[in-house]
Amino acid sequence: MAFDRYIAICRPLHYSTVMSPRACYVMLLALWLGGFIHSIIQVALILRLPFCGPNQLDNFFCDVPQVIKLACTDTFVVELLMVFNSGLMTLLCFLGLLASYAVILCHIHRSASEGKSKAMSTCTTHVIIILLMFGPAIFIYTRPFRVLPADKVVSFFHTVIFPVMNPMIYTLRNQEVKISMKKLLIRHVIC
Repeated sequence: MAFDRYIAICRPLHYSTVMSPRACYVMLLALWLGGFIHSIIQVALILRLPFCGPNQLDNFFCDVPQVIKLACTDTFVVELLMVFNSGLMTLLCFLGLLASYAVILCHIHRSASEGKSKAMSTCTTHVIIILLMFGPAIFIYTRPFRVLPADKVVSFFHTVIFPVMNPMIYTLRNQEVKISMKKLLIRHVIC
């Protein structure tokens, strides 16, 4: 999405050439392959671990850090590889997206005012979503798998609250929705 926005805002005349259907398919295939390889690495590392004892997780969902805690052997090397695999992937994606949007925002700041507010609102919404989604992911996946009191809360927000908020944040960009929300709030606050 950041690359699409970059081309649309910074190189609008090249958009149809750069973002051709073939280019979109290639990017989609690369992302799917990257995600598949990432998952295969994690599954391969977990399958080698011996599991014994009570297999109850004290969490809302079964994720890699929780499964590794169930192993009855020293998991330091596996944890290190997982943090390197997931943490590095998460940080690189996050920094790449932030760099893309920083370039876009600098371009918007330098350009003429025509269309500036629409591009700014789109980018602002995307940056908010990126921060909401990557903040907890960075907290969860870029540190060793030690139990912290905030783990359950962060996991709950990362998997339930923020995905529910995502459509609402994008909906609030719509002018008609904003006007309806104002009317609704005024009606209920005044009455």
